[in-house]
Amino acid sequence: MSESRPPLPPFTAETAAQKARMAEDAWNSRDPARVALAYTIDSRWRNRAEFLQGRDAIQGFLTRKWSRELDYRLIKEVWAFHGNRIAVRFAYEWHDDSGSWFRSYGNENWEFDEHGLMRLRIASINDLPIGAADRKYHWPLGRRPDDHPSLSELGL
Repeated sequence: MSESRPPLPPFTAETAAQKARMAEDAWNSRDPARVALAYTIDSRWRNRAEFLQGRDAIQGFLTRKWSRELDYRLIKEVWAFHGNRIAVRFAYEWHDDSGSWFRSYGNENWEFDEHGLMRLRIASINDLPIGAADRKYHWPLGRRPDDHPSLSELGL
C-alpha cells in the first residue's frame, strides 16, 4: 500500500495553503526524519546549486543544514497553484555559530504525486545578513503561532 499525505491534488486555494502550512510546520520542527517523510522515496531536489535524489539524501542534507543554520524559523506563503503543483515563497531567519544573523529569502516549486507526496522540489534562495535587532521572527523554536504575521503582513 502506498503512503498518503493529504491534502491530495488537485489543489484548491484552501488545500494549497494547508499543504504549505504543513510543510512550514515540519521544517520548523528541524527534524530531518519527519520532514523527509513528506517526499517520495525517489524525490528529486534542487536546493540552490545542490542536486539531491531520494529521502536518504534529503534527510542527510537537512541534518547538515540545521547543524549550520541555528535557531531556524521559517514562514512559507503560497504564491500560485495548479493541479498537482504549488509555488511558494518563503523567508527564514537563522544564525551561524559565530552569532551572525541572516534572513534567507526564496521561492520553491513543488510537484506532488497522486498520494500527496512531493516528488519534485526546486528551490532558489538568497541570504541577507541582518543585525539581531532587525530580526522579525521571535516566537519560541518550533511551530509558528497562528497569530504571528504572515510574510505579506510583515512586508517581506
